[in-house]
Amino acid sequence: MAKHEKPLHERGFVNFEKPYETNIIGLRGVIYFSVGLFILIVVTFGLMRFLENVMESQAKETKDATNPMMMTDVERLPPEPRLQAAPGYGVESEKGVVNLELRAPQSEYRLLKSQWEKMWAEGQKDPHNGMVVTLPLEEAEKKLLEQNAANTTVNGEEGQKLYDDSQAIVSYSSAGRTASDKRR
Repeated sequence: MAKHEKPLHERGFVNFEKPYETNIIGLRGVIYFSVGLFILIVVTFGLMRFLENVMESQAKETKDATNPMMMTDVERLPPEPRLQAAPGYGVESEKGVVNLELRAPQSEYRLLKSQWEKMWAEGQKDPHNGMVVTLPLEEAEKKLLEQNAANTTVNGEEGQKLYDDSQAIVSYSSAGRTASDKRR
């Protein structure tokens, strides 16, 4: 290099006298970057190790305690209706939920039919106070026949008005405001 020439990094990167471009790499910058990157990696690794230890200690403390947000087995089941082979499939009865998970598809009908027949024969009682809610079929038929049917009928003008109201149809032309047509 001649004495009157400036060094390459002061002249610029482009030398038009050469058919190729010279590559100038500042070694000091590469070393600074490498050392900084290494320090950053070491600090990040140390912080992650500290965070892992803190989380492990908290997990050991809360492992034995019951979690109030944890769902029970019943809450984890999908909503009704469920497939017959799905977990939690069953029918409610007076004894509780009868599990029908791995039974034949007809088992649900058979169980419900037995419950219905029992209700038809014995009636239904409220479990809290023992009061009769529904009567057996035979008793209900007898009670209905014992009532005087004449007391329930309406005669005269009031009966005719009820009959006319029952035959009236609300038409579309009145926009639902008045009953304008009659059933035939």
